[in-house]
Amino acid sequence: MKKILVILLVALVLIQFFPIDKNNPAPTPGMDLLKIKNTPEATATLIRNGCYDCHSNESKYPWYSNVQPIAWFLKDHIDEGRKELNFSTFATYEPKRQAHKLFEAVDMIEKGEMPLDSYILAHPEAKYTEAQKQQVIQYLKSLEKEIRVMNDLPAETAKK
Repeated sequence: MKKILVILLVALVLIQFFPIDKNNPAPTPGMDLLKIKNTPEATATLIRNGCYDCHSNESKYPWYSNVQPIAWFLKDHIDEGRKELNFSTFATYEPKRQAHKLFEAVDMIEKGEMPLDSYILAHPEAKYTEAQKQQVIQYLKSLEKEIRVMNDLPAETAKK
């Protein structure tokens, strides 16, 4: 048993020498959703607090991002979040994709799937009150509708 604990401790120490890359891509204000849509500051703050660490190029890495294997999990989560929806590069999406991503974001917020509970645990500012949740939902719905109308795209319906 003692030998196993020593091996685990050595492994834990050794993996600390393999840090994650914490460099964010360069800012792209001309492509960022909040900038291109002139989002009201109160709503922008809510979206930044609840979404931007994982769904933008503006990730803030907390102290525990220096501890392996937690940092690997965190980095993987950020990479997946950016791949799924990146608000920093939103203007590069085709209008149909923009509308669909906003539709999906609203659906996930309405279902309580976003922001993730694990994220809220470490970032209490990301927990929306019911009024804040509705503010974000209504804003994203209005953007989705605007994009659909401007590009003559049909409305999307929720999947069962």
